[in-house]
Amino acid sequence: MAKYYIFIPFLLLSFFLVSCDKETGETVTVAVPITQSVADFRASVKVEEPQSIRESGKIYAYQDYIFVNDKNEGVHVIDNSDRFNPKNIQFLKIPRNTDVAVKDDKLYANNGMDLVVFDISDKDNIKETGRIEDVFPNYHQVVPEGVAYIDTQDFNPSEEVIIGYIMETKKIEYAMETIETGGVFFSENGALSNDAGSGSGTGGSFARFSILDNLLYIADEQKLSVLDITSGSKPSVLNSVSVGWDIETLFHYDGYMYMGSPRGLFIYSIEDPLNPQFASYVQHVMGCDPVVVKDDLAYVTIRGGNGCGQEFNQLDIVDISDKTNPSIIKTYEMSNPHGLGIKDDWLFVCDGSAGLKVYDIEETPDLRLIDQFSNINTYDVIPLEDKLLMIGDGILYQYSYKGNEINLLSSFALN
Repeated sequence: MAKYYIFIPFLLLSFFLVSCDKETGETVTVAVPITQSVADFRASVKVEEPQSIRESGKIYAYQDYIFVNDKNEGVHVIDNSDRFNPKNIQFLKIPRNTDVAVKDDKLYANNGMDLVVFDISDKDNIKETGRIEDVFPNYHQVVPEGVAYIDTQDFNPSEEVIIGYIMETKKIEYAMETIETGGVFFSENGALSNDAGSGSGTGGSFARFSILDNLLYIADEQKLSVLDITSGSKPSVLNSVSVGWDIETLFHYDGYMYMGSPRGLFIYSIEDPLNPQFASYVQHVMGCDPVVVKDDLAYVTIRGGNGCGQEFNQLDIVDISDKTNPSIIKTYEMSNPHGLGIKDDWLFVCDGSAGLKVYDIEETPDLRLIDQFSNINTYDVIPLEDKLLMIGDGILYQYSYKGNEINLLSSFALN
């Protein structure tokens, strides 16, 4: 049976080998794939009745609807025409889904290794209308936190799809032995996605999808792909550019794509929309890091621990006035930062269990904390023109902007 390898940086491999020499009796957590045939996996995509969320992920706003990712399970469709009383109306079962984007009533979502398209023009009759196969070859790398190693020796990627993992604890000697026969190391790392163009929606800061006119940009761990979505249900890949390693988030602003990785911020020019060109890279401390941009400044939250790197938790402000030479100009300590967003002179930071923090950024790099919503666990935000959407712990929060105040409109439990 064919063996399948995931490329892992040489330094990580060297570190692990050194550790093994010193502590041969150590045990590690091993992820053993649960698999399904490729045909059955693709046929498992369905439109179902509304259901409770298991683990809330990214959010996306389009017209009077909010789409909430249920990590690796699918997408909940929320009717938000009455923001005081949102309704969970349908569930799109899309195994191994983490991202969505919408334009002109076509919803694009990753489905493991594929990109699938839904027609959502009739919310009571949503249909799958298209699919591009094998757009995301590295989909299998996303496994639960705390895993040091994936046992792929019995996995055949030409016939099977990984739909989950069983966690096992094994001796290092066994792990090293299995690596020689097909296993792999794993190092886990965990933009308001400024979608532009008529008819598209808005994603949160953890987005990997971004729509610009009739182009869909998709960032995966190693590359930035450009897809033509002019035909709606029949997108086509126009270009794919290698952009680095462990890319986590994508944010478009004023002719540039900003991509967050655990090691730093990559900036690519899309002056030629079909051919993204490297502009610069600025390194920061190791950590998971979404990014948002306004004018000549980028705001990056960096979360440490839990596989994200060192134990630093901070907000970095990056001067990007010279796109070829960005620099970090100030850093603010945070508790456990996740997503963030900008509206006018307000910066919204989801600081995990510390709640939602609202900063006045008029005097950036000097930020002024003007409000904080504590006692809630926050994940990501989308600042829209007339309201703020936020999600955390399976609860969708909506806030209104009133003068200099942010007021809670409603909270809607998805579980």
